Amino acid sequence: MSSFQDQDSRPAPKDLTHHFSRTTKARVPSSIKQFYKYFQIPGIGQLAGGLPNQYYFPFDTLEASVARPDRWKPTPNTPVDPPPAADDADVIARLSLQEKKSNKNAVSSTSSPLNQPQDAIRVPHTSSQKDLLKKIDLATALQYGQAQGYPPLYYFIRQFTQNHLHPNCPYKGGPEVILSAGNTDGWSKVLQTFTNEWSEEKDWVRDRDGVLVEHFTFGNAMTAVTPRGLNIAPVAIDDEGMLAEGPGGLRDVLENWDFKKGRRPRLMYTITMGQNPTSGVLSLQRRRDIYELCCKYDVIIVEDDPYWYLQYPTATAKNTTTTFHPSNQDFNPDVPMFANAEPRPAGWKSSGYDFLDSIVPSSIQIDTEGRVIRLDTFSKTVAPGCRVGWITAQPAVIEKIQYITETSTQQPSGFVQSMLAELLLGPDHSGIESGKPKDGKGGLQDGKGWKADGWVRWIEGLRGNYERRMNKMATIIDNGKYLVKSGRRSSLGDDEEEWSVIEKKQIMSFDWPVGGMFLWLKIVFENHPLYSTFKKSSEMERLARALWLFLTTKPYLVLASPGGIFSPSAEIRERDGWKYFRLCFAAVNDDEVEPISHRLVDGINAFFRIKDRKTIEKLLEEEDASVADRVGTVAGVAQMLGPC
Repeated sequence: MSSFQDQDSRPAPKDLTHHFSRTTKARVPSSIKQFYKYFQIPGIGQLAGGLPNQYYFPFDTLEASVARPDRWKPTPNTPVDPPPAADDADVIARLSLQEKKSNKNAVSSTSSPLNQPQDAIRVPHTSSQKDLLKKIDLATALQYGQAQGYPPLYYFIRQFTQNHLHPNCPYKGGPEVILSAGNTDGWSKVLQTFTNEWSEEKDWVRDRDGVLVEHFTFGNAMTAVTPRGLNIAPVAIDDEGMLAEGPGGLRDVLENWDFKKGRRPRLMYTITMGQNPTSGVLSLQRRRDIYELCCKYDVIIVEDDPYWYLQYPTATAKNTTTTFHPSNQDFNPDVPMFANAEPRPAGWKSSGYDFLDSIVPSSIQIDTEGRVIRLDTFSKTVAPGCRVGWITAQPAVIEKIQYITETSTQQPSGFVQSMLAELLLGPDHSGIESGKPKDGKGGLQDGKGWKADGWVRWIEGLRGNYERRMNKMATIIDNGKYLVKSGRRSSLGDDEEEWSVIEKKQIMSFDWPVGGMFLWLKIVFENHPLYSTFKKSSEMERLARALWLFLTTKPYLVLASPGGIFSPSAEIRERDGWKYFRLCFAAVNDDEVEPISHRLVDGINAFFRIKDRKTIEKLLEEEDASVADRVGTVAGVAQMLGPC
């Protein structure tokens, strides 16, 4: 640890060991892993471990062509005053395409990325670098490694996390990190650490653990919770995210907990930035309100934040009715989009980057007791197939998660870790012995690696591209959210005179996405001409399923995620889930966002013109025969779409 941390006067994190599961309390370090630190002693005769010989690896080098950090144009870090009108697509387009003067070399978001400047990286078989924190080669990366992660990559992530992502963590020493195989792996290990499996046949109800979650949440996370027999306790949400107060809010759920269901939940799973599926970003004030309640009721907060860098100032402006409204805390044109645009607290340290300072910070930065665990991943910033992420928490928690890792995944893929390390860090040429060739080559033309500067510039450019996509899709859907009918009617009292009439019914609604990769679309089914017939027989879910199927047919050919798969309980799925579709503007190519969005709008408009129930019933009857052959049934859509 740094001298700053050794002399730190901040309070130590709160002891949370009473939350550890029975299995976690019984865990000890792996007996084999304890030897690993001795393997690195120069000249040691290593006969203890079961390691294959490094020269028998069939890979001599790993090489790749990679993008430069400034490939994509960023978007502004501040909202625009005044907010544009709801139907002003041109203004939104100009907002999203605005470019900083310092980014003259950044390429257009519509350019083919493979035609843009690239650099080469090369991971050598063996590096002569003596410092293990700078040594990047296949001889070390492809061996069995330490559970905390490949040392050079671990060191980079640890420094980036402590110094740039969470420089204001208020407990002594700051957080520690451990690498994971992505956020799904991280969440699984957190569950093992803090919850005991519960069986209705064997265990008392009073011992049943629970997990607090948002009213709508990531389905795969709940899939990991259910087999452990845990209670899932939904908490009400708004356009920001989880509510602290009010009916169904966190205080309401905790104060009025029914102990006949089991123990009051002591673990919270939350997606605070670009909430999946609703796209909300939890403000700093809301985080403080939630954190205060979690301290009072001794709840551990798990932030699953793969979209932390995707926060959209243009949408903040778009969702604002007026900059002078007394209830408006989300928009201040004079400062960046920092935590509801409130002034930074006294003594608040800068991250060192304007982009990181402009976005809402993690709850770790207000975590005085060390009860926040954060899950980060390279899945959305590099590629899902990387299967590399990291867990950030107080050291005592990371230690127990490391014990789990030592006897399970051990560490993420050495191939991937070495490539990421070479891209970000590059070889330390200053440490190479004179007369010997350079061992590797990192990103950038000089081969020295992106470093933190390049990494921040890369994610800033990614934010710009996703913000442009979001604005394209949201503008098209916003312009098509009404069903418009026009016709001729006879004038009253004069059969020969006619006059024109226009009927306008809203068929869709949404909040402009403030973060993440999704647009959470609510369908106003009560305005469908057949709604009353389905409502009488309590078959609203069938009407929603029919729309989902209808959109997959020609000429629309659009596949959306039904809201039911994001419902953490059967009650929410039956009451609310069927009203929504989640739309991902991130997955398709840039030139497809607009035509697909138009087809979606056209399809929903066409569906709302269907007046014969037989048409709907026929569509549902044909589901198994034709649609299932092409895209699977609605029941299987979660498996078909994968963990997105």
